[in-house]
Amino acid sequence: MNKLTSAVKVLVVDDQPLIVEELCEFLESSGFRCVPCESSQQALTRFSQDVDIGLVLCDLHMPDMDGIELVQALQKIAGKQRAFEAIMLTGRADKQDVIKALRAGFADYYQKPINLHELLEGLQRQEAALEERRKDLQLGHLNQKLQFLSESINDLYQDLDKVRRSPTGPEGDEVSAADAAPLEVPAIFNQLSPRQLDVARLVGKGQTNYQIACELGITENTVKLYVSQVLRLTHMHNRTQLALALSPASAALHQRVTAH
Repeated sequence: MNKLTSAVKVLVVDDQPLIVEELCEFLESSGFRCVPCESSQQALTRFSQDVDIGLVLCDLHMPDMDGIELVQALQKIAGKQRAFEAIMLTGRADKQDVIKALRAGFADYYQKPINLHELLEGLQRQEAALEERRKDLQLGHLNQKLQFLSESINDLYQDLDKVRRSPTGPEGDEVSAADAAPLEVPAIFNQLSPRQLDVARLVGKGQTNYQIACELGITENTVKLYVSQVLRLTHMHNRTQLALALSPASAALHQRVTAH
């Protein structure tokens, strides 16, 4: 027996146990791992439990659920996150059945009695096709992550642009959305940018990330980023400590101390 060369498992489904046994014995000697099934219901259970199954060999005519119905059920289980390739085995090569099977998602079909070496070549071709489909799925997931990252970076650039274009006061100082507060903030906050200071003051008012995002016209993820930056720059441990430092009582006390 040859050493195993494929990481992909083959689901072998036929209501005739001798055919299942013969196919599995041949394919395993050729480098494939097989999952034998003698009914469609058993095949559904095995496919659900084993994500390594990527190739399906199934008989067309079976009781309860035929091969086409089985593959359609497997497609529902797989969804958009899992790929597999199916090959149909049939004792009656009816043209309409073949057309219907190919439209349902079968990649190929073989007529019984099966030429095992032709079947092996067909499985190897479908294994290569499966590898390409899996790569496409992985690229799709990476593209989604890159799109999310791109949107977050775009939000940051828009925030920076808003700060640069914000109106200025009589002495040329930028006027931020939260500058209406009449109380002086502690000196440790002087190092913050206008937008960081806006976020910090709204945290001091007890607003949630969602409320801050709505008021400043940015996303919640951007608010979280600003809060993290403010905590790091002010050497504070959490937003509660930040809120206390910016509370009106704390600011008023600071004003009375500096006035004397």
